[in-house]
This record gives sequence, C-alpha cells and structure tokens, in this order.
Amino acid sequence: MQIQRVGGPEVLHLCEVDSPFLTSGDALIKVSSAGVNFIDIYHRLGRYPMVLPFTPGIEGVGVITELTADAPDNLRVGDRVGWVMTPGAYAEYAVVASERLIPIPREISDQDAIALLVQGMTAHYLAHDSHQIQPGEIAVVHSGAGGVGLLLTRYLKSRGALVVATASTAHKRELAQMAGADHALGYEDFKDLIMDISDGIGAHVVYDGVGLDTFDTSISCLRPHASMVVYGAASGPVPAFELSKISKGSIFLTRPSLGDFIADRRSLLGRADEVFSAFHRGDMQVAIGGCYPLAQAEQAHRDLEARKTTGKLMLTI
Repeated sequence: MQIQRVGGPEVLHLCEVDSPFLTSGDALIKVSSAGVNFIDIYHRLGRYPMVLPFTPGIEGVGVITELTADAPDNLRVGDRVGWVMTPGAYAEYAVVASERLIPIPREISDQDAIALLVQGMTAHYLAHDSHQIQPGEIAVVHSGAGGVGLLLTRYLKSRGALVVATASTAHKRELAQMAGADHALGYEDFKDLIMDISDGIGAHVVYDGVGLDTFDTSISCLRPHASMVVYGAASGPVPAFELSKISKGSIFLTRPSLGDFIADRRSLLGRADEVFSAFHRGDMQVAIGGCYPLAQAEQAHRDLEARKTTGKLMLTI
C-alpha cells in the first residue's frame, strides 16, 4: 500500500513494487499483520511529513526472512518479531532496523501482539512516566473505548486508580466499564462527575487522546498540581493558548510521544516485556475492533478517522 500524494483515505494505493533491499543493520520481515494507528492518518494527511512516495504503517508483526551479519545476537531467521515507529508495515515485506525488533513470546498471538505494541506500550508509559499513577488517584481517560483507552483503563485499575472514562456512545461506554472503568459517561458530563466524586477538588490526571474537543474542559476539572497528559489529537490538534490557563493550580502539562520512551534497545525491550507481563497477569486486556485485508486499508482509515471504532484495528497481509 503506497501513498504518492497526501490527502484523504483515497490516496492509499495498492500496487506492486520491487522487494525492499537490506543495508547494514537491517532485517527483512515477511509481514503477517500491521496495526492501524492515528499516526498513520497524520502521515497520510501530511501533518507529519514523509518523503513521497512511502508505504505507511509504523507497527507490524511478522517473521524474519533475512538478517545482515551485524544483527543483535538474540535474533535469528525464522523468529517472529514485532516493531513500532518504523514505517512500511502496510506491505507483504518490510525492512526494519534489527535493533528495533521485539521478539514476540510464543504464547502471544499475532493479533494480541499488534494490540500490545504501540497501544500497550503507550498505556504503560502514560501510567508510569507521564504521570505515575498512585492508588486512590482519580484518573480521567478520554476515548475510553479506543485501543489505548481500553488498555489504559484496565491497567490503571490494576494500579489502584479510580477511573472515569469518556466515550461518545452508550455501547462504547459499556465497553469501558467492562474494561474496569468505575464511571463511563459522555464528553459533556465528565467535569460535573469529577467535581462531585472529588468533593470539588478535581482529578489527579487526565489522559487525553482526543485533543481539541476536550482540552479546555479537561484543564478545568484538574486539582492543584495535577497532570494534563495530551497524547493524541483524534478531534484535531490543540491550538496555541495562553500559558496562564494552566497556572491556576500549577498544573503539569505534557505532550508525550512513545518514541522518547523506547529510544534505545534496552528501553524498548524492557517496556515490551513489562507490557507482555501485564497482559499475562490480566492487567491489560486486548480488544480487537476490526481486522481488514490489506486491500481495505482505505476503509480502515475511514472508520478510524470517523471515530466509529473501538479497540484495536489491524490489517492482515
């Protein structure tokens, strides 16, 4: 699947190209599945510019078919691996720097692995690094039925938090509650609930993957010294604002990105291992919202962009 010009989902073009070639430090992967993420949409739109033409998809799972001699010692041809933050997953074969490959445990399926890579590691750094959640803290999780939202809700509950999830429909709110949310409600109602359950003080943290539509209300429902964590922009980017907006209460505002928390191989594998362990314990629960063949990547983008979906979307190759 190739993008030759930026634009809407219709610019995704299924085509045949030469097999990719390896340079030093690379691995050739026969792709079995690719994750569909909002960053793929941002690349397609040109919001995060890429050199044209390019193959989208920053997350995949597959089997190593070729390695250069300087690959890490724990990788072999035939190993099943995953990767994140490297474009090219919407294809039969992808070239990935071997040091960025994550061995997938035998007992974890391709579908579960795809759900746990970008979104599971995102949920992990949100709960540990962007704001280190403590037992009893009140956490707001926007888009609580999305891929990150469901994983994060379950994980925050395992850490002892009280979770208020927001979602746009009754069905999505039910899914958030099934993942462990103490309260699940619409975007227009969450501030009143937060103030009610916190005796008017506010939440300890808001995890916001929505952006534009929720930012102002989220800021207004935080207690002093709380954290506003904006990790996505499903409704559009947050525009420039006067810094004094967060001075009342001395609120901590952060716009984190997964790449900064997995910058070296040790950090990458360590965080992946913790996510896989959380999955085995039941502290992260995978929800696959849709599997599309590669040829239907356009429809997958349309569904995700319209915010019609729940859980993880993936392409099968």
